[in-house]
Amino acid sequence: MDHKNQSSGSKVDRYQHHDYYHIDELLNEDHLLARDAVREWVKSEVSPIIEDYSERGECPTHLFKQLAEIGAFGPSLPVQYGGGGMDEIAYGVIMQELERGDSGIRSMASVQGSLVMYPIFRFGSEEQRLKYLPKLGSGEYIGCFGLTEPDHGSNPNGMTTHFKDDGDHVVLNGSKMWITNSPLADIAVVWAKNPEGKIQGLIVEKGMPGFSAPEIHGKWSLRASITGELVFEDVRVPKSNILPSVVGLKGPLSCLSKARYGIAWGAIGAALDCYDSALRYSLERIQFGKPIGQFQLTQKKLAEMITEITKAQLLAWRLGSLANGGKATPAQISMAKRNNVFMALEIAREARQIHGGMGITNEYPCMRHMMNLETVLTYEGTHDIHLLITGMDVTGLNAFG
Repeated sequence: MDHKNQSSGSKVDRYQHHDYYHIDELLNEDHLLARDAVREWVKSEVSPIIEDYSERGECPTHLFKQLAEIGAFGPSLPVQYGGGGMDEIAYGVIMQELERGDSGIRSMASVQGSLVMYPIFRFGSEEQRLKYLPKLGSGEYIGCFGLTEPDHGSNPNGMTTHFKDDGDHVVLNGSKMWITNSPLADIAVVWAKNPEGKIQGLIVEKGMPGFSAPEIHGKWSLRASITGELVFEDVRVPKSNILPSVVGLKGPLSCLSKARYGIAWGAIGAALDCYDSALRYSLERIQFGKPIGQFQLTQKKLAEMITEITKAQLLAWRLGSLANGGKATPAQISMAKRNNVFMALEIAREARQIHGGMGITNEYPCMRHMMNLETVLTYEGTHDIHLLITGMDVTGLNAFG
C-alpha cells in the first residue's frame, strides 16, 4: 500500500512548539531528546497520512513497528523487559508528541505500554515477563486490554466475564467491548472473575479456540485507531497464563492510572496542534484589510488558549515529578486527566472557529482532534467519574453507587 496521503501528501507539517512559561527548562536532556525524536517522526510519518487514514476509517498498522523503533512502547519500563528505561516525564512527553499527531496513534502506544506491558511487568511471573515483554516492546506482538464490558463500563466490579477451574487450565467465558487494538492483537490481558468471584488477570493468546475479536465499525471518533470486542466462548487458558501477583480491582485500576497519566500529557499535544494551527491561520487570513489575529475577539480566543495550555503543562509536569518519586496518587492523576482533556476539547472547538469554514475540512487538524477528544473525554474513566474521584478524595465520602 502507498502510505502517502494523495490529497495532502505535499502538505508540510509546520508545527512549532509553544512553551509560554519556559517549562522546557524543567526538563532534562533525555526528556528533550526523546520528545524531539518523536516530534520529528510524527512530522515525517504521521502528519502526511493521518487525515487520509482518519477519513477512510482505517488504522495505519504499519506504524506499530515504527512506534517500537522510536521507543513509544513502555518508555518507563526497564530495558531488560523491552522498555525504554526512562522516567515518567519522558513517557509523558512522548505521549504528548504522539497525540499532537493523533489521539488514535497515542492510544495505540499507550495501550501497548501502559495496559499490556505494564500489568505483565508489575503483576506477571518472571516467565511471563520474559516470554511476552520483549516481543511487545519490539512491536513483534500487539497487545490489548480487556476490562470494559457491554453492560459494565464505569462499574468494572459488575463484570460478568468469568472463568472456572479445569485441571491445569481454566475455562473463560464472557465478552469485552471498546477494546483498542483488539482485532489486531496477538495477546489480550483480560480481567475476569475467578470461581470465588474475585477479579484476576489472564493472558489470552490469539488462536486459542473460542477466542475472537470482531472489529467495531461506524465510529465518528478515533477513526485511525482500530477498536473491537473480545469474545470468549469456553476458551481454555493455561493456568500459567494467570497473572499471579494481584487479585481484585486494584490490578486493572493501577494499569488505568498509568494510562490516564499518559493521557494527561497526551491531550496537551492535541491542544497544542490546534492552537498552533489557529495562531498561524489568524496571522495569514485577511479580513477587512487586516489579519484576523489583529481583531480583539480573535486575540481573546488565542490568549485564553495559551493560558489554558500553560496551566495544563504545569499540571502535567508537576504530576510527572510526583510520579517519578512514586508519590502520584490515583486521585491526582484523575484531576490531571479530566482537566487536560476537557481543556484540549475546548481549544479544538475554539480553534475550529478561528479557521472558519476551512476548520471543518481536513486541510487543518482541528475537526479531527475535536472528534477524537470526544472519545478521550469518556475513555479511561469518564469526565464525570473523574470529577467524583476528586470529590471523594477531598470529602472522604463515596458518591458512587
